Amino acid sequence: MATSYFLLAVFLALVSSQAIASDPSPLQDFCVADKDSPVKVNGFVCKDPVHVTVDDFFKAAELDKPRNTKGKVGSNVTLINVMQLAGLNTLGISLARIDYAPLGENPPHTHPRATEILTVLEGTLYVGFVTSNPNNTLFTKVLHKGDVFVFPEGLIHFQFNPVHDKPAVALAALSSQNPGVITIANAVFGSKPPISDDILAKAFQVEKGTIDWLQAQFWENNHY
Repeated sequence: MATSYFLLAVFLALVSSQAIASDPSPLQDFCVADKDSPVKVNGFVCKDPVHVTVDDFFKAAELDKPRNTKGKVGSNVTLINVMQLAGLNTLGISLARIDYAPLGENPPHTHPRATEILTVLEGTLYVGFVTSNPNNTLFTKVLHKGDVFVFPEGLIHFQFNPVHDKPAVALAALSSQNPGVITIANAVFGSKPPISDDILAKAFQVEKGTIDWLQAQFWENNHY
C-alpha cells in the first residue's frame, strides 16, 4: 500500500511539473547564436564566448524609418528576432515595428510561441483578439498614441487603422526570440500545395466555387 501511494505521489509530481513547464532560464550570461554550426538544436548552438563581440548584441538603426505599406493589406511588419540579432538567442524576446497605411491592417494572425505587447507610436488603431473554443469571445479596443495592449500567446489577433487619411505606427515586443507568425487567410487559402477545396468547403460551409476563388487570390506576406 505504501508503495502504491509513493508511485501515485511521483506520478502527480511529474504531471504537475509538465503542467507548469516553460522555457528554461539561461544558464550563462548569454548564448550568441552560431548560425554556421552544423549542429541542430531547439534554437541555435552558442558561439564560443571567445569570439563574441559587441556587434553580436547590436542592430544598426532600422526601426526609425517608415516602411512601404502599399501592399494589398496596407501594413508592413519589420521584425527583429534571433535571425537578425544573434545575441537574442535563448533570451526569449524580440521586437517589431508595424506600419499601417490609412485603412491598413495587420490581418488576423497568431504567434504560436509568444505573447505580444503593443504600443501605438503614432495614429490610431482598432485592435482585438479572439479566445479559444468553445466561447470564441472577441475582445477589442481603440488605441491612441501611447496606449498599450497585450495579445495572449497563440490567440488570433489583428490591428486595423480606422483613419482614412493618416498612417499609424506601433512597436511590439514578443516573448520569444523567434515568435513565428501564422496569418490565417494565407495559411488556409494560400497553402502550398493547397488544402482540398472539398475539405475547406465543408469547414466553412460554402460552395466549392467560393473556395476555389479564394485559393486563386494572391495572399500577401506583410512580415519582413
